[in-house]
Amino acid sequence: ITMKLIIAIVRDADTDSISHALTAADLRVTQVASTGGFLRRGNTTLLIGLEDEQTPHALEIIRTNLGPAEPNTHRATIFVVNVDQYVHF
Repeated sequence: ITMKLIIAIVRDADTDSISHALTAADLRVTQVASTGGFLRRGNTTLLIGLEDEQTPHALEIIRTNLGPAEPNTHRATIFVVNVDQYVHF
């Protein structure tokens, strides 16, 4: 099984709707409070471990649960990385 890790840095205001939608789709999500960017606005980093074929669906869930963007700002920064090993205890 090929695994991926989505690292999604989203605004605090979008965190709950994204997390609930992902867990409703049976995806595991870990939230980490983070700050950064212009004016150090509150962000949350979501860590989502999933199988390769689930990646497009997870990205669509994130995209559709983001609120509107303020001028000159991004709604999210997302990294998708390959995972060599995934262990769940």
